[in-house]
Amino acid sequence: MTPSSSFWHGKRVFLTGHTGFKGSWLGLWLHHLGAMVHGYALAPDTQPNLFTRAGIARRLTDTRGDIRDYGTLSSALENFQPDIVIHMAAQALVRPSYDDPVQTYSTNVMGTVHLLEAARKIDCVRAVVNVTSDKCYENQEWDWGYREIDPLGGRDPYSNSKGCAELVTHAFRQSFYEQRGIGLATARAGNVIGGGDWSADRLLPDILRSLEKGQPPLIRSPGAIRPWQHVLEPLSGYLCLAQKLYEEGAAFSQAWNFGPLDEGARNVRWITEKLMALWGEDIDWNCDAVTGPHEANVLKLDISKSVQHLQWRPRWQLDQALAKTVEWHRAWVSGANACELVMSQIESYTSE
Repeated sequence: MTPSSSFWHGKRVFLTGHTGFKGSWLGLWLHHLGAMVHGYALAPDTQPNLFTRAGIARRLTDTRGDIRDYGTLSSALENFQPDIVIHMAAQALVRPSYDDPVQTYSTNVMGTVHLLEAARKIDCVRAVVNVTSDKCYENQEWDWGYREIDPLGGRDPYSNSKGCAELVTHAFRQSFYEQRGIGLATARAGNVIGGGDWSADRLLPDILRSLEKGQPPLIRSPGAIRPWQHVLEPLSGYLCLAQKLYEEGAAFSQAWNFGPLDEGARNVRWITEKLMALWGEDIDWNCDAVTGPHEANVLKLDISKSVQHLQWRPRWQLDQALAKTVEWHRAWVSGANACELVMSQIESYTSE
């Protein structure tokens, strides 16, 4: 299943978190498909950032707002009258959640409550996708992937808040959305990579910043295993899921994993060395000896449900995803247009 303009053209899509890394890619893709997009988010939190560099504000309705502000959020939804809502706004990092757990929970839990409450009161809404995280599961350090039926949990505030957001969605689905005939699902994605990510405290942006300066990257937890995937992979899953919810509703109102195939689950050391080889500089990397807060050592996703029932599957193997990321970043450093780089990779992805 491939996102297509035949479905998305003319659809009114309310997208929270559109100023972030994933939100920027998705906003451009939806615009390319012919959707009318209303973005709702805080200002970008990094400099540089893809939202500004790609000129995304010119391609959609750009509203600054906090999902913790119910009045502003509900007014924006009511005024736009969307067909589909994709909720991506979040505090999205593990380590900052230890520094400010209250902000993490208020954003990821009560922000989700606000979005679902506001969306259910609008008659035109047909489908809602709530993007949570692969970290919502109760992590047992298993060597196999988590399935959508496995227990939710989360030891750190970020992971736990995403488990809570899953429970909130389940309650709203059974209490309100099923009665209204509105499709409501959650999407749990792996660790995304791609061009235009300048976030702090993420592996690839941290490595690329060091390589640009000719400095050895400082890597923590080199043995930690994660399900890595190019940003376009889960975004294609969200779009396919939203279409199924719009067309068939209750049959797809569930939780869905979007991750790589088994070979895409690699440890941090492997990713670091592969990325540095692609960059082409003869630079070593160093292990960060500072003990930080707890983070899971092994995390994998079982995507068989999405493959079987959504007819969705990853297109780019991990080697290709890393190569596409380096290709994008090198081109941008050389002065290429960020929007054109994104669109070029979207077209390459959808043509395969």
